[in-house]
Amino acid sequence: MEQSKRIRLLDVLRGFAIIGTLGTNIWLFAQPGVLMSSGGWLDSFEAFLAALQSVFVNGKLLGLLTIMFGIGLELKYRKAQRNGLPWLPFYIWTMALLFLDGLLHYLFVFEYDILMSYALTGIIVAFLIRSREGVMNRWMKVSAIVHAIGVTIFSLLWMAVLRDESFIAEIAVGFREIEELYTEGGYWEQVAYRLLDFIGLRAEAIAILFMNIALYIVGIRLFRSGAFHANEEGRCIRRRLLRWGLGLGMPLNMLLLVPGGLFDLLVRYLFAPILSLGYIGLLAWMLEKAALSCYVLQNILASLLFYSWGFSLAPVHSVYAILATWIGISIVMMLAAHLFVKKIGTGPLEWLWRKLSYMPFKRRI
Repeated sequence: MEQSKRIRLLDVLRGFAIIGTLGTNIWLFAQPGVLMSSGGWLDSFEAFLAALQSVFVNGKLLGLLTIMFGIGLELKYRKAQRNGLPWLPFYIWTMALLFLDGLLHYLFVFEYDILMSYALTGIIVAFLIRSREGVMNRWMKVSAIVHAIGVTIFSLLWMAVLRDESFIAEIAVGFREIEELYTEGGYWEQVAYRLLDFIGLRAEAIAILFMNIALYIVGIRLFRSGAFHANEEGRCIRRRLLRWGLGLGMPLNMLLLVPGGLFDLLVRYLFAPILSLGYIGLLAWMLEKAALSCYVLQNILASLLFYSWGFSLAPVHSVYAILATWIGISIVMMLAAHLFVKKIGTGPLEWLWRKLSYMPFKRRI
């Protein structure tokens, strides 16, 4: 009974994270080439709603999803031990498949894919998971410190360049070109853009690598500590996450409302994961097991709705319309997840990934 409840909680958190990533990405689809900002949030009720979304959703659920991938790594490690599989060959092969999935997703659907970064992170942490707890803790702390220093330095540089009007003008031109590409350009033009500017568009995925390592290890430590057990010890840990994650994370993320975008990078890449930990302490209302399939499905649906090769709805200037689309796609995902689980027990991409992952090692199982 305890095991099933624990797994159910993980599924709820995973589903909550997937819907949250859509809440972030939906703006990229609906308003391509527009840099999200919470400035002027008192100008109108729509601006206020957009600001609330930025404070409580944008980047926060991505941090939660990263933690969940760390927990998934721990679960795969335990299963590999039970089945007598060679851990590193098995998991590196699994991450190679995930990297390929992310690469195809990046090229043909969405340039802000996170799966490639997760694959690289998984390979690194796979070498650490068998280490002593003290070694893993040091890796977690060092990774978090390196990430914090990097984000702080980059934020200071960003604040400096924001004063350069010519630089801002160049950025604005680049954003207008992106808007034209996704609102007027053809599908294969968009694919070519993602292919030709691969390094530039993948810079963020590399820049967050240290953050991912830290959050993966946070997920592993939480699972090993019993944070998801349906007992008093687990509830105690989750209460602490709720108290500290929300108590500290909410005021830090409210800095996003400061005019001028001074804290935008710090909030997204440094303070957002703190609020993500607070969200773990909350009881989500949704249960689904098809996270990987829904992550790709949500971006396919959003591309179809907003980009020029689909229904060409972008750019959408109404905050109400964007939020309604988020809710609508979320409902479709929940229905799809229900059907996936009912018919095949998991999502189609999860099913294929699992089959391919174990295929070279099936004689050992």
